[in-house]
Order: sequence, then C-alpha cells, then structure tokens
Amino acid sequence: MGDYQPKFKPGQAFTIAAAADITGGQLVTATGGVAGADSTTFIGVAAHDVATGRPVTVYCDGVQRLTASAAIVAGALVKCAAAGKVVTYTAGTDAADELVGVALEAATDDGDVIAVKMR
Repeated sequence: MGDYQPKFKPGQAFTIAAAADITGGQLVTATGGVAGADSTTFIGVAAHDVATGRPVTVYCDGVQRLTASAAIVAGALVKCAAAGKVVTYTAGTDAADELVGVALEAATDDGDVIAVKMR
C-alpha cells in the first residue's frame, strides 16, 4: 500500500464555497451555510466574512472564538444556536451530534465572544 496523506490535518483550515453570506466567527455547515439552532451538520467556524458563492476558510478543531446567543457558564457544553452562534447544550435532552464543544470562558449575554474547545 502506498503512503497516505489526509486531505486536511486536525486543526488546520480548509476551504468550501459559501452557500450564503457568512460573517467571520459564525459556525458553518457542510453545505456552506450558516449553522442554525440545533444544527447537526456544522463543520467549523468561518475565518472571515464572505459573500454567497465565494470560498470561505473554515477552522474545525482546536480552540475557537465563538459568539454566544445567551449566558453560558465556563465549562458548559455548547451546541449551535441561531445565526451561527452557540448556546448551552443539555445532556440527556439534546442529541449527541449537536455538541459543538466546551466553553472555556463564561458569556453573560447574547453577543459575547467566548473561547470554545471544539469537539
């Protein structure tokens, strides 16, 4: 068998076509859209603002700066909220494939930007 190289290495960025206008920092889906509430198809975080049809760089691992849609305590699990933001994940209620990661900082209000360790 020949040598194998992954298409993308964990923690590195990759590029997809934007299916909608995207703002840097929003969670994006596998189809290039902005992730909505309870999304199970998110793939990472947009690295920059981009218009529909243009390439967008996506970060899918590591610690990312995400926007909260409500108060979140440090250490809480988070999932997708509307408009590519994050909200507290509730174990036992929310589906396992909705989990985005763990909040490393607290958010006190909608719009706060916090560090999240991506799953």
